[in-house]
Amino acid sequence: MFPFSWLYSTGSTTLHCSPEITDIPTKAGPVNGIAEFTKKYCPAVLTGFKPSWWLPNGHSQTAYCVMGDFSQVDKVEYDRKYLRLPDGGTLGVDFTPPFSKELDASTPIIVVEHGLTGGSYESYVRHILATACAPKEEGGLGYRAAVINFRGCAGVPLTSPRLYSAACTDDLACGALFVSKMFPKAKLVGIGFSLGANVITKYLGEEGVNSRLAGACVLACPWNLVENSKSLEGRWFNREVYSKAMGTNLLRLYTSHVPSIEKMEGSHMLSINPRILELKSPRLIDVDEVMVSQSGGASPPWPFASALEYYKHASSDHALPGIKVPFLAISAEDDPIVQVIPRPDEPSTEASGWVAVAITPGGGHLGWFEDSEQRGKVRRWIKQPALQWLRAIAEEFVREPGQGGRPTELVDGFTREIGRENIGYKEIDAEELPKGPDVKGLAKGL
Repeated sequence: MFPFSWLYSTGSTTLHCSPEITDIPTKAGPVNGIAEFTKKYCPAVLTGFKPSWWLPNGHSQTAYCVMGDFSQVDKVEYDRKYLRLPDGGTLGVDFTPPFSKELDASTPIIVVEHGLTGGSYESYVRHILATACAPKEEGGLGYRAAVINFRGCAGVPLTSPRLYSAACTDDLACGALFVSKMFPKAKLVGIGFSLGANVITKYLGEEGVNSRLAGACVLACPWNLVENSKSLEGRWFNREVYSKAMGTNLLRLYTSHVPSIEKMEGSHMLSINPRILELKSPRLIDVDEVMVSQSGGASPPWPFASALEYYKHASSDHALPGIKVPFLAISAEDDPIVQVIPRPDEPSTEASGWVAVAITPGGGHLGWFEDSEQRGKVRRWIKQPALQWLRAIAEEFVREPGQGGRPTELVDGFTREIGRENIGYKEIDAEELPKGPDVKGLAKGL
């Protein structure tokens, strides 16, 4: 990057892969390493990204992602299923296309994890799914998608005394188990955005060959939360703009659930409720200190002594050695929220031979807006590489027999993994649930 990178992002996309060479099995035969697999099946990631002339740097790209009007593009219809989890929590899984449209039982399914306070309605989610789930005759992939909305997000009510976080992978595991049981013949492929990218990365590293996702693409992953928090909070502009925006959004989401929280007598969340509500114009680290580090997952390991301890546990760069399926991460060098990006080809980063990290010179945080053929209009460069990767995993990659999940059992109405009581679900009707907050009243989430 040249000295004025804050003004205009230049350079070429770089691909960083572990020096460990792992043969990637495909229908056409084994491919020698993740780098060759990426170049063969996802060439768009290396075509280079040139930002739109009026969105020349990471700040403008990020701002447009949040403030741009995408309401009239990439329209997606969903059907929702609600899941009751073993701890009493609730997930909302949004499927597209709607179930009224019949697809083959073996149609690949894209499992989606959204950003910090977002949901299936976010423009960056719809942008990928609008094409991925369109019929092949209309230029799409013809796939199905399942967006796993975090508990408390996207109108999902809060029914247990805990929230979600960048570190908690249990809810993804429960949602993926549900989708795999609902469509047992379908291959599952993951895509995650920002915080959701962190969750998918950690999930893949923890599950290894047992991952129900056959592979994944993650975008704008926050990686090392300790170092990226230092960068975010250590610069006045980033602290006052991005950190406060994310902290305020997270606090607003929490306060929308206060009526439900106040009914959770004797819960840890109720005990910390006063400290959370005392926050005024908080930074992200302030909210993480008093809320997420205390209630962002199950005990153990929650609660944590501080936001820093939570960040150490949540950092997904430590999960890269455990990944055993094709994994592509795409990050932008000028992302103002994520400044520290792992490079698997450098000694400072440990990663398995399944891991590829592509770093674009520009794009901001979940932006990647470039000029389109229509004058004055932009398009998202990220769509083409993301779709190519999803198709490569769904249609070209071949998993070894016996991989992709653990045995399950049915106990008290819950389908759960044997030996892991926290990974399970029971489908419930919407009528059984209290009404969740209106997502229209909440800010967009990165």
